[in-house]
Amino acid sequence: MKIAVPTLGKKGLEEKVSDHFGRCDTYTLLDDNGQLLEIIDNTSSHNGGKGFPPELLKDHNVNVLLCKGIGPKAIELCEKCEIDVYVSNENTVSEIVKNWKNNDLSPATMKDICGDHCI
Repeated sequence: MKIAVPTLGKKGLEEKVSDHFGRCDTYTLLDDNGQLLEIIDNTSSHNGGKGFPPELLKDHNVNVLLCKGIGPKAIELCEKCEIDVYVSNENTVSEIVKNWKNNDLSPATMKDICGDHCI
């Protein structure tokens, strides 16, 4: 299993979680024990690249996304890419992963979409 957290930089477990999934600078990738695997740049169309963020994560074999904010299209694309999404307000990668490992996070639903995407 591979976990992705949208992040602001490359500080690993101590990096801050980005407020929005698609507009982050990097994705911190971890194994299911919370061990750092790699940090990848957000090369999706949201940052001037190609494809959507869920497709980028799927290309890196991500199964779980832990994030703060996410839009409705991103939730739908994650479902199509078979990526489970969990939303939390934690500030660092280590905090959000700890809560996920402790089963303190619930799967994201449309009620969890960030304010920028409310209809």
